[in-house]
Amino acid sequence: MSLPVRSNGPWTVPGGTRALHARLPEGHDGLSNEVREVLAKDPLSGHVFVFLNRRKNQVKLLLWTRGGFTLVHKRLERGTFTFPSQVALGATSIELDVHELAMLLEGIDVQRARTSQRWEPPGHLRSA
Repeated sequence: MSLPVRSNGPWTVPGGTRALHARLPEGHDGLSNEVREVLAKDPLSGHVFVFLNRRKNQVKLLLWTRGGFTLVHKRLERGTFTFPSQVALGATSIELDVHELAMLLEGIDVQRARTSQRWEPPGHLRSA
């Protein structure tokens, strides 16, 4: 997992965002425990952790902001959220960048979306 880009504003999404399937009835405490136990990550790290239910019609974002956790919950009335990259069988999480997260939340199928190539320094290429 890449290190997140730190920001001064609480709603700037870091470059490294983790997504995993989880039981969505859980609140702040349950989801932060999932981050610790399933991902073996620190929920206070500055990453945005994205939880998707099995039917892919609900998503929760958990992030640490000044003094406490922030939890955002979105439920689709119709349709499903699409994962932007192939998820390996048995994978507990995938990494998303800020653009993939935005497209996931807006219902854009990233597999079909076309973007122009961008230059990145050789040491900063994302792993596929």
